[in-house]
Amino acid sequence: MDLLPQLLIAGVVIGSIYALAALGFVLIYKSSRVINFAHGQIIATGAFIAFALTQKGVNFWLAGLIAMIATFFLGMIIERVFLRKMVGEPIISVIMVTIGLSSVVEGLIHLTPYGAGNFSFTTPAVLAGDGLSVLGTQLSRTQIAGVLAALGLLGGFTYFFNKSTLGITMRAVADDQMAAMSVGTSVERVFALAWAAAGLTAAAAGVILGLMSGLTLGGLAGIGLKVFPVVILGGLDSVAGAIVGGILIGILENLAAGYLDGLVPGGGTREVFPFIILIAVLLLRPYGLFGTKEIERV
Repeated sequence: MDLLPQLLIAGVVIGSIYALAALGFVLIYKSSRVINFAHGQIIATGAFIAFALTQKGVNFWLAGLIAMIATFFLGMIIERVFLRKMVGEPIISVIMVTIGLSSVVEGLIHLTPYGAGNFSFTTPAVLAGDGLSVLGTQLSRTQIAGVLAALGLLGGFTYFFNKSTLGITMRAVADDQMAAMSVGTSVERVFALAWAAAGLTAAAAGVILGLMSGLTLGGLAGIGLKVFPVVILGGLDSVAGAIVGGILIGILENLAAGYLDGLVPGGGTREVFPFIILIAVLLLRPYGLFGTKEIERV
């Protein structure tokens, strides 16, 4: 069986999840110009909330929905309690707050029974059974459902930003907060909604990833850092960039693992390659493939 189609298809599968996880970065940055380094921990929080509910006998689909609602409000609370007080402060101060939050949230998860060890969802009956063969590569129903769910959410948020009144309002706030305030827009409300929506997408990404590959705190929280090259490549303020960047990074890291691991002592190129791309993009095109190129007068 040819290796290349397998690597490409596997890259698209994981890349779609990266894109969904990266969407949370984009939602927050697009509206408030803040980078949330606690995003990986919120992803883990959503996944473990869903897992804990399934352990109590709650239906998987309902548990996933409840987890998304819970992290929706978690994002809103984080913005209200911590980030709103930082409005007007230097950007490095805001970044340090989100880094501190990542440690706090991860520490709180460690206090639960799910802070250590490997866990896995029980596969729902509808996703059991044979999957689908694509170019000679066998995809499970879980993988197919995960990709479709991720692309569906990405498509929904793309439509939201481009067509809905609230989405356009969020874009206006990102472009010029003072101008938006002058026409009666509540900037605080927009910030809260952006954090809430980012929390919702984080839970969705965590549940999908947990269903496909299992749940560990390190693995789920690490996704927050892993998708940083995705948003840099696609453009920090571009939903389309998150989609394209996620799929490209997924494919490229799989190609690196397939073709370069044998040439590198110890392997591990999958983990390193996205950050090599990140450095190259920052040097050559710091606003990414689809990000806004800002020109300031001096």
